[in-house]
Formats: sequence, structure tokens, C-alpha cells
Amino acid sequence: MKATFSRKAHFNAAHRLYRKDWTADKNDAVFGKCNNPNFHGHNYELIVSVTGEIDAETGYVIDAKFLAEIIKAEVEDAFDHKNLNLDVAEFIDLNPTAENIAVVIWNKIRKRINETLELEVVLYETPRNFVTYKGN
Repeated sequence: MKATFSRKAHFNAAHRLYRKDWTADKNDAVFGKCNNPNFHGHNYELIVSVTGEIDAETGYVIDAKFLAEIIKAEVEDAFDHKNLNLDVAEFIDLNPTAENIAVVIWNKIRKRINETLELEVVLYETPRNFVTYKGN
């Protein structure tokens, strides 16, 4: 029997969307207000879902405490109250769009859980804008 276990998390972070190799005019045209040189912030909401066989002995797909510890270490401690462009190594040369943030989070969590489990990350940048990434 397969099931999906999900856990929510939250972090606040600032970022600026721009490309160093583009002109200021092109960055403004593509990224608009998100290209503010003084950065801007979001209250990100994260849902991490793990799908797999229900363990006959424990009844778990994944231990909730174990998943919570991974999310805290890999996401909350790493991103919360940070400037993603300046403080987070993964974004020094990677534009911290919601899409790229979701992929980075997925990769960080993927390394820590059993490879037989399916992983999905849903990242809400705003209540109306969100990204889903499943590793494909």
C-alpha cells in the first residue's frame, strides 16, 4: 500500500531577480519590481510530500520527526531570514526564482531520504504564486 505523507514549513527570505550578464534595462523589462537592487522579501510556505509504501511494522511512509529535522536543517536553518542572493551558496550564480528555489530545496532533501521514496516540493512565494517540483 502506498501513501503520501506531507509536512508544511515556513521561511522568510529576501532576494533579487536579475542576471549579471544582462543590462539594467533588460533586467527591468524581464523582472520588473523583482529586480529591485535593494532586494525584496517573501514569506515562503513550503509543503514537502513523500510517497512510498507504508511500512508494515511502523505504519509510516516516513517518520514525521525525521522529515521535520531534514526540513529544518536543509531549508529553514539555511534560508530563513537570509538574503538568498548573498547568503546562500546555491544562489551566488543561480537566479533565486521560485522555480530555482524549489529545485534547490528538492535536491537538498532528496540527498537525505531513501531513494525508494518519491519526493515532491511545493513552494508558495505568495498565496497565489507557487511552484511544484518532483525531480523531473
